[in-house]
Amino acid sequence: MRNNTFIVSLAILMVGYLPLSCKNRELNYFNYYYKVYTIDSTHRVNKDTLATIKQYKKLFRQYPPVQNERIREFEAYIKMADKYHKSFGGIKSLNKLIAQTGPYWRPGSDFFKLYKKHGIDSIQVEQKYQQWKRGLNRVLLDSFSIAFKRDQYNRHIKETVEMNDKKNAELLLWTLKNYGYPSKQKIGLTGNHGVFMPMIDILNHMAYTQYYEFLKTELLKYVKSGECTPRDYIDMVDKYQYMNNGITMYGIFIRYDESNLNAADSARIDKNRAAIGFPRMKTSMKIAKDYFDKLKKQQKH
Repeated sequence: MRNNTFIVSLAILMVGYLPLSCKNRELNYFNYYYKVYTIDSTHRVNKDTLATIKQYKKLFRQYPPVQNERIREFEAYIKMADKYHKSFGGIKSLNKLIAQTGPYWRPGSDFFKLYKKHGIDSIQVEQKYQQWKRGLNRVLLDSFSIAFKRDQYNRHIKETVEMNDKKNAELLLWTLKNYGYPSKQKIGLTGNHGVFMPMIDILNHMAYTQYYEFLKTELLKYVKSGECTPRDYIDMVDKYQYMNNGITMYGIFIRYDESNLNAADSARIDKNRAAIGFPRMKTSMKIAKDYFDKLKKQQKH
């Protein structure tokens, strides 16, 4: 009887655990990235903002949002929802954005006005951002502040570059082993003394190191988990492929001009991109054009 009671208790425990474990397994950001680009592409064609708001809202219920390359989908969703007087999560969602935009926030911008509209002034924004920064991993923040300065030091001197890239590779390997991927949620956006820390710079230079093959496999797990952006990852892979084979897997180290590619190359590149949620080359070209057109308009004003 005692054994039967134990078995029943164990079964109840396992049933309670299964939804959580299944949910974690389903959190595949390859799918998230793909859905973001699909929503964005559909919006560009149909201009149906209300439908776009609903689609983004559904997506963000399934996945904690991240900011995709040149789309900034969570920010776009909040701005659209606010404009059309739709609920987007209020202060809670705005607080998520503070961590994502941090040093890019500027008084007087549309972004600042949005915070102000919801009762958050510039001093409160800065306080919230500093509070978020205090929660970062200080060991990694200090280490990568040094690594990023080292990464840019004397890159015209071959011996220095090789030595510094090796040191940074070893730091990255140590970090992966002990802390996981050094994501924005661990090291932030800027390091000590305001040093800019885009992981794409360091990953790009990993293509020169002996650790490339290991990192190519290992980092893909963190793209899937949403911690490493697809662009950062494929920049490293394409750099290696371009240097060693003269071709690229994802089309990053060639111009977004498909006239330079035959049909087979274009299909191969788009298939590789789709596998990790990155947009097709034609879609990337359109996103890039719209992005830079928008920047030009902002600069004129």
